[in-house]
Amino acid sequence: MSSLKQLTNLQKEIEQLRSKMVDIATIYGYTSEECIKISQELDGVLNKYQFVKKKVKKCPHNKHLY
Repeated sequence: MSSLKQLTNLQKEIEQLRSKMVDIATIYGYTSEECIKISQELDGVLNKYQFVKKKVKKCPHNKHLY
């Protein structure tokens, strides 16, 4: 999978997790076990997104994207 496609997929996953976390937090609170679990998962996906984004930025033929 190309890095740009991977970034797009990660962005979608981030938005889904954020939405899910807010829904869970609204019902059970931000300190609920389920909300914390989703927050940690979101942190991992955000870290992966940043790693891939940095990799894309370093690629010379992607300079026009930033």
